[in-house]
This record gives sequence, C-alpha cells and structure tokens, in this order.
Amino acid sequence: MSIRSGQTVDGILERFEPVRADDLIPLLQQIQDEYGYLPADILAHVSERTGIPTSRMYGVITFYAQFSLTPRGRHTVRCCRGTACHVRGAKAVREAVAGLLGVGEGETGEDRRFSFDSVACLGTCFLAPVMMVNEQYYGLLTPEKAASALSTYT
Repeated sequence: MSIRSGQTVDGILERFEPVRADDLIPLLQQIQDEYGYLPADILAHVSERTGIPTSRMYGVITFYAQFSLTPRGRHTVRCCRGTACHVRGAKAVREAVAGLLGVGEGETGEDRRFSFDSVACLGTCFLAPVMMVNEQYYGLLTPEKAASALSTYT
C-alpha cells in the first residue's frame, strides 16, 4: 500500500514500533498528513498490523475534529461562529464564503480546491469576525475582505 508521497503505511508504522495505545493519535495524524484524510482500507491495514481494533480508531477519529474520513480540499477554510464573531457579523461572512467557494459548511468542493468548516471558536476574539485559511488567520472581516483573502489561493 503506497501513499501519495511514495512512503508506505508500513513505513509510518515502523516509526512507532512497537505501537502503543498512546501512539494512536500521532499515528493517525501522520497517515492523514500523507493522504489528506483517513481512508478506510488504510485503517483496516493499520488494524491488522497493530491489533488496534478499527472501532477504537473510528472512536478517536470521530471524536477529534482534526481527523477526516473523506477527502479534503487543498485549502481548509474555517470560519468562526463564536459569540464575539457572531455579534460582529460572522453569519454574513460565512454566507459569503460559502457562496464564493460554492460549498456548504462541512463540505469539500468537487474540484477539491477548498474544504469549508464553521468552528465554535478560533481563539482570536479580538479579530472578530475571523476565519482561517490553512494556518493563516484573517480578522476584522467583512464579506468583501473575506473574498479578497480567498482570491489569493489557487
């Protein structure tokens, strides 16, 4: 089983051998870093190699928002819907972003260019309303400023 970069899942597993229970999250993070998501066939292979039940993996994957079971876009856009952002117009920003990207919250575009999520808080209330594109924060947004920020991503 080869993954995008040519590194095998077995190669990732070898870095953790012997795989311990507390290795599961970093192991899943590395697999997702390679694929962009966690494919079911790869999880089954990891279960066979490590003895970790897939049910346990799915429990972790579905608990933590950082993990995805479906392919994600090249760029992840996160718009805050927390209190500070809400009172400063985040709903209009989220609606504009969804319209610009052509996807709803929690979706990935067919071209896999963008994935769009709304999140409870980005921890930057002083910048409200705020969004992140990948790891870059954009604050004090209006729908127009959000559009301008998104236009820089290909």
